[in-house]
Amino acid sequence: MKEIRFGKGEVVFREGTLGNNFYQIIKGTAGAYLNYGEEGQKKLSEMTEGQYFGEMAVIEAWPRSSTIVAESELVVNEIPGKDFFSYFREKPETILTMMKQIGERIRNLTAEYDEVCQFIREKQEPEAKKKEGFLAKLKKYRAISAMAKKNSGATAEDLLVQKTVSSGVVSLPVTLYNRGQIIFREGDEGVYMYAVHGGAVDIFTGYGTPNENKLATLYSDSFFGEMAIVGKEVRSATAVVAENNTILEAIREEDLGALFESNPPEVEMILAHLCNRLRKLTVSYFKACEQAAEEA
Repeated sequence: MKEIRFGKGEVVFREGTLGNNFYQIIKGTAGAYLNYGEEGQKKLSEMTEGQYFGEMAVIEAWPRSSTIVAESELVVNEIPGKDFFSYFREKPETILTMMKQIGERIRNLTAEYDEVCQFIREKQEPEAKKKEGFLAKLKKYRAISAMAKKNSGATAEDLLVQKTVSSGVVSLPVTLYNRGQIIFREGDEGVYMYAVHGGAVDIFTGYGTPNENKLATLYSDSFFGEMAIVGKEVRSATAVVAENNTILEAIREEDLGALFESNPPEVEMILAHLCNRLRKLTVSYFKACEQAAEEA
């Protein structure tokens, strides 16, 4: 790990490049941009003291998804990807910090994605073009759509990869469940996230109602319920055991340090799961912007 300084306006790394290091901000602010310095430049977020960036490229062995620029005098710690495990072993509290940062990006992008989807629905209304802000939103989504088409790495869903690591020995107490057991309900306050070590779990919205919709079936080496830890959010769906003898490991926020000590690959899998979720959401967002950019 070494300390590096950047002057205001300097580029730390560029979108699309390969990354072997991640960074923590010691002092100053940094901005994350798409199409930096080009037509259609878009600022995605701003990061401040204590926050990390560049970790997704290390966790998933994927090209950088944005360009990072020093917004002020910037001092960072550069951490080699090969020191990923040793860094967390020395500072286990940073595992949750990194998870929460990725979770915040998921929440923010979900809000933007929902806004685009609402725009698409409104676009079908006969009077849509007369509504205040319609043309401004349409211009915005056309610009984002153009960026997505230009940056094939960010939009080619068939090229998405998730770095998988064997979960190894189950490190925390686990529970055996039978088919039909409800793990948590939509709208519940959440305390745990879950790792599936055997069997299957179905995820529903509107479970038990006429609007019931199965979103996914999760199998071994999958995770669910993580936003209860990283975002303190109520459950957005209901989780129901789909097979007899399903094995689930319940993980609390305070368990993460111990889990890393006993089974580092499982923590890496959790981080990879969050990164993969964010990438898939990004793909859906770009596709929605493309749809929104089409003529009504």
